Amino acid sequence: MNNFVTDAINLKSYSLSESDKIVVMYSKEKGLIKGVAKGVKKPKSKLGARMDLLVANKLMLYKGRNLDTICEAQALNTFSKTRTCMDKIFYSMYVSEVVNNFGLEGDPCSGEIYSLLYKALERISGAQDKIAVLIAVIKFQLKMMQISGFGIELESCLCCSEPVNEENMYFSPQMGGIICKECNETFKLPAILHYKLRDFLSAMLQFDFDYVSEYDEKATEKVCCVCFELLKEYINTHSSRKFNSTGILQEIGT
Repeated sequence: MNNFVTDAINLKSYSLSESDKIVVMYSKEKGLIKGVAKGVKKPKSKLGARMDLLVANKLMLYKGRNLDTICEAQALNTFSKTRTCMDKIFYSMYVSEVVNNFGLEGDPCSGEIYSLLYKALERISGAQDKIAVLIAVIKFQLKMMQISGFGIELESCLCCSEPVNEENMYFSPQMGGIICKECNETFKLPAILHYKLRDFLSAMLQFDFDYVSEYDEKATEKVCCVCFELLKEYINTHSSRKFNSTGILQEIGT
Protein backbone atom coordinates (compact mmCIF):
# COMPACT_ATOMS: atom_id res chain seq x y z
CA MET A 1 0.00 0.00 0.00
CA ASN A 2 1.25 3.45 -0.94
CA ASN A 3 -1.12 5.24 1.45
CA PHE A 4 -0.02 6.32 4.90
CA VAL A 5 -1.69 8.12 7.81
CA THR A 6 -0.11 10.72 10.09
CA ASP A 7 -0.91 13.68 12.31
CA ALA A 8 0.58 16.89 10.93
CA ILE A 9 0.49 20.65 11.42
CA ASN A 10 0.42 22.98 8.39
CA LEU A 11 3.45 25.29 8.37
CA LYS A 12 3.31 27.02 4.99
CA SER A 13 1.94 26.58 1.47
CA TYR A 14 2.48 27.77 -2.07
CA SER A 15 0.63 27.51 -5.36
CA LEU A 16 1.20 24.61 -7.69
CA SER A 17 -1.49 25.37 -10.26
CA GLU A 18 -4.73 27.29 -10.65
CA SER A 19 -6.57 24.92 -8.29
CA ASP A 20 -3.81 23.04 -6.44
CA LYS A 21 -1.23 24.00 -3.84
CA ILE A 22 1.65 22.35 -2.02
CA VAL A 23 1.41 22.32 1.76
CA VAL A 24 4.52 22.01 3.94
CA MET A 25 3.69 20.25 7.20
CA TYR A 26 5.42 18.90 10.27
CA SER A 27 4.22 15.38 10.99
CA LYS A 28 4.28 13.29 14.13
CA GLU A 29 5.92 10.26 12.50
CA LYS A 30 7.93 11.60 9.56
CA GLY A 31 9.07 15.13 10.46
CA LEU A 32 8.83 17.64 7.64
CA ILE A 33 6.64 16.50 4.75
CA LYS A 34 5.14 18.11 1.66
CA GLY A 35 1.82 17.19 0.17
CA VAL A 36 -0.16 18.26 -2.88
CA ALA A 37 -3.67 19.46 -1.97
CA LYS A 38 -5.50 18.93 -5.26
CA GLY A 39 -8.42 21.22 -6.02
CA VAL A 40 -8.06 22.96 -2.65
CA LYS A 41 -8.56 26.41 -4.18
CA LYS A 42 -11.97 25.45 -5.52
CA PRO A 43 -14.98 26.59 -3.43
CA LYS A 44 -16.29 23.05 -2.97
CA SER A 45 -12.96 21.40 -2.17
CA LYS A 46 -13.23 18.45 0.22
CA LEU A 47 -10.01 19.61 1.90
CA GLY A 48 -11.02 23.26 2.22
CA ALA A 49 -10.01 25.18 5.35
CA ARG A 50 -8.22 22.14 6.74
CA MET A 51 -5.30 23.10 4.52
CA ASP A 52 -5.05 26.59 6.02
CA LEU A 53 -1.88 27.46 7.91
CA LEU A 54 -1.66 26.62 11.61
CA VAL A 55 -4.15 23.75 11.48
CA ALA A 56 -3.43 20.31 12.94
CA ASN A 57 -4.91 17.43 10.93
CA LYS A 58 -5.03 13.67 10.83
CA LEU A 59 -4.09 13.00 7.21
CA MET A 60 -4.17 10.20 4.72
CA LEU A 61 -1.60 10.69 1.98
CA TYR A 62 -0.68 8.79 -1.14
CA LYS A 63 3.06 8.25 -1.42
CA GLY A 64 4.27 9.63 -4.73
CA ARG A 65 7.62 9.43 -6.49
CA ASN A 66 8.45 13.10 -5.88
CA LEU A 67 5.52 14.55 -3.95
CA ASP A 68 2.87 12.94 -1.77
CA THR A 69 -0.82 13.68 -2.41
CA ILE A 70 -3.18 14.57 0.42
CA CYS A 71 -6.19 12.26 0.04
CA GLU A 72 -8.12 12.99 3.25
CA ALA A 73 -7.82 15.43 6.16
CA GLN A 74 -9.64 15.46 9.49
CA ALA A 75 -9.06 18.59 11.58
CA LEU A 76 -7.68 17.84 15.05
CA ASN A 77 -7.27 21.46 16.14
CA THR A 78 -7.76 24.73 14.25
CA PHE A 79 -6.48 26.83 17.18
CA SER A 80 -9.48 29.05 16.47
CA LYS A 81 -8.85 31.64 19.19
CA THR A 82 -5.54 32.47 17.53
CA ARG A 83 -7.31 33.82 14.46
CA THR A 84 -9.02 36.64 16.39
CA CYS A 85 -5.78 38.23 17.66
CA MET A 86 -2.93 39.60 15.55
CA ASP A 87 -0.33 38.99 18.29
CA LYS A 88 -1.35 35.34 18.50
CA ILE A 89 -1.24 34.97 14.71
CA PHE A 90 2.26 36.41 14.36
CA TYR A 91 3.76 34.50 17.31
CA SER A 92 2.17 31.29 16.02
CA MET A 93 3.69 32.01 12.62
CA TYR A 94 7.05 32.49 14.31
CA VAL A 95 7.05 29.16 16.19
CA SER A 96 5.93 27.33 13.04
CA GLU A 97 8.76 28.97 11.12
CA VAL A 98 11.28 27.83 13.74
CA VAL A 99 10.07 24.25 13.23
CA ASN A 100 10.24 24.67 9.46
CA ASN A 101 13.83 25.97 9.70
CA PHE A 102 15.14 23.38 12.17
CA GLY A 103 12.93 20.38 11.42
CA LEU A 104 14.07 17.62 9.09
CA GLU A 105 12.51 15.12 6.73
CA GLY A 106 12.53 11.76 8.49
CA ASP A 107 13.35 13.61 11.71
CA PRO A 108 14.31 11.15 14.49
CA CYS A 109 12.80 13.63 16.99
CA SER A 110 9.57 14.07 15.04
CA GLY A 111 7.22 12.91 17.81
CA GLU A 112 8.82 15.19 20.39
CA ILE A 113 8.90 18.23 18.08
CA TYR A 114 5.33 17.68 16.88
CA SER A 115 4.11 17.52 20.47
CA LEU A 116 6.09 20.65 21.38
CA LEU A 117 4.71 22.63 18.44
CA TYR A 118 1.15 21.44 19.11
CA LYS A 119 1.35 22.43 22.79
CA ALA A 120 2.88 25.82 21.96
CA LEU A 121 0.17 26.63 19.40
CA GLU A 122 -2.54 25.44 21.80
CA ARG A 123 -1.15 27.54 24.66
CA ILE A 124 -0.80 30.64 22.45
CA SER A 125 -4.36 30.19 21.23
CA GLY A 126 -5.80 29.99 24.73
CA ALA A 127 -3.65 32.75 26.26
CA GLN A 128 -5.52 35.47 28.15
CA ASP A 129 -2.90 38.20 27.60
CA LYS A 130 0.37 38.95 25.84
CA ILE A 131 2.45 37.80 28.82
CA ALA A 132 0.90 34.33 28.57
CA VAL A 133 1.57 34.31 24.81
CA LEU A 134 5.22 35.25 25.32
CA ILE A 135 5.74 32.67 28.08
CA ALA A 136 4.47 29.96 25.73
CA VAL A 137 6.80 31.14 22.97
CA ILE A 138 9.82 31.37 25.30
CA LYS A 139 9.23 27.83 26.57
CA PHE A 140 8.95 26.68 22.98
CA GLN A 141 12.15 28.49 21.92
CA LEU A 142 14.22 26.96 24.71
CA LYS A 143 12.84 23.44 24.35
CA MET A 144 12.98 23.42 20.54
CA MET A 145 16.64 24.44 20.53
CA GLN A 146 17.46 21.82 23.14
CA ILE A 147 15.78 19.07 21.08
CA SER A 148 17.59 20.31 17.95
CA GLY A 149 21.00 20.04 19.62
CA PHE A 150 21.43 23.76 20.31
CA GLY A 151 20.61 23.79 24.03
CA ILE A 152 21.62 26.95 25.88
CA GLU A 153 24.07 26.82 28.79
CA LEU A 154 22.66 28.91 31.66
CA GLU A 155 24.56 27.63 34.70
CA SER A 156 28.29 27.67 33.97
CA CYS A 157 30.59 29.97 31.99
CA LEU A 158 31.23 28.61 28.52
CA CYS A 159 34.83 29.76 28.72
CA CYS A 160 36.11 28.72 32.17
CA SER A 161 33.34 26.19 32.98
CA GLU A 162 32.87 27.68 36.46
CA PRO A 163 29.34 28.18 37.87
CA VAL A 164 28.24 31.80 37.41
CA ASN A 165 26.82 33.26 40.63
CA GLU A 166 27.37 36.96 40.06
CA GLU A 167 24.46 39.38 39.75
CA ASN A 168 25.35 40.13 36.13
CA MET A 169 26.78 37.92 33.42
CA TYR A 170 26.98 38.07 29.62
CA PHE A 171 25.18 36.14 26.93
CA SER A 172 26.76 34.96 23.68
CA PRO A 173 24.34 34.05 20.85
CA GLN A 174 27.24 32.59 18.85
CA MET A 175 28.55 30.36 21.66
CA GLY A 176 25.11 29.53 23.02
CA GLY A 177 25.19 30.52 26.67
CA ILE A 178 26.58 32.66 29.44
CA ILE A 179 30.04 34.10 30.01
CA CYS A 180 31.28 35.33 33.40
CA LYS A 181 32.59 38.86 33.97
CA GLU A 182 36.22 37.77 34.15
CA CYS A 183 36.14 35.84 30.88
CA ASN A 184 34.23 38.62 29.16
CA GLU A 185 37.24 40.88 29.57
CA THR A 186 38.54 38.89 26.61
CA PHE A 187 35.31 38.51 24.61
CA LYS A 188 33.89 42.03 25.20
CA LEU A 189 30.30 40.84 24.78
CA PRO A 190 27.78 43.70 25.00
CA ALA A 191 24.69 41.68 26.09
CA ILE A 192 24.45 41.82 29.90
CA LEU A 193 22.18 39.18 31.44
CA HIS A 194 20.97 39.77 35.02
CA TYR A 195 20.80 36.69 37.19
CA LYS A 196 17.03 37.08 37.60
CA LEU A 197 16.59 36.81 33.82
CA ARG A 198 18.90 33.77 33.81
CA ASP A 199 16.81 32.15 36.55
CA PHE A 200 13.62 32.94 34.65
CA LEU A 201 14.99 31.31 31.48
CA SER A 202 16.13 28.26 33.47
CA ALA A 203 12.62 27.86 34.87
CA MET A 204 11.01 28.22 31.44
CA LEU A 205 13.29 25.46 30.12
CA GLN A 206 12.58 23.18 33.07
CA PHE A 207 8.79 23.43 33.31
CA ASP A 208 6.15 22.20 30.87
CA PHE A 209 3.44 24.40 29.34
CA ASP A 210 0.82 23.08 31.75
CA TYR A 211 2.81 23.84 34.91
CA VAL A 212 2.42 27.36 36.32
CA SER A 213 5.48 28.21 38.40
CA GLU A 214 6.16 31.30 40.50
CA TYR A 215 8.18 32.60 37.56
CA ASP A 216 5.12 32.39 35.29
CA GLU A 217 3.01 34.21 37.86
CA LYS A 218 5.51 37.02 38.51
CA ALA A 219 6.57 37.55 34.90
CA THR A 220 6.13 41.03 33.41
CA GLU A 221 5.75 41.89 29.76
CA LYS A 222 9.12 43.67 29.81
CA VAL A 223 10.94 40.61 31.18
CA CYS A 224 9.23 38.35 28.64
CA CYS A 225 10.05 40.66 25.73
CA VAL A 226 13.73 40.88 26.72
CA CYS A 227 13.98 37.08 26.98
CA PHE A 228 12.11 36.52 23.72
CA GLU A 229 14.43 38.90 21.85
CA LEU A 230 17.53 37.27 23.34
CA LEU A 231 16.35 33.82 22.26
CA LYS A 232 15.22 35.10 18.88
CA GLU A 233 18.73 36.41 18.21
CA TYR A 234 20.21 33.10 19.33
CA ILE A 235 17.90 31.11 17.07
CA ASN A 236 18.54 33.43 14.11
CA THR A 237 22.28 33.00 14.63
CA HIS A 238 22.07 29.21 14.39
CA SER A 239 19.49 28.93 11.62
CA SER A 240 20.70 28.23 8.10
CA ARG A 241 17.56 29.91 6.73
CA LYS A 242 16.38 33.48 7.01
CA PHE A 243 13.26 34.15 9.09
CA ASN A 244 10.37 36.01 7.45
CA SER A 245 8.25 36.45 10.58
CA THR A 246 10.78 38.23 12.79
CA GLY A 247 10.47 41.56 10.99
CA ILE A 248 6.71 41.51 11.51
CA LEU A 249 7.17 40.73 15.21
CA GLN A 250 9.48 43.71 15.53
CA GLU A 251 6.76 45.95 14.11
CA ILE A 252 4.10 44.81 16.59
CA GLY A 253 6.05 45.96 19.59
CA THR A 254 8.33 43.30 20.96
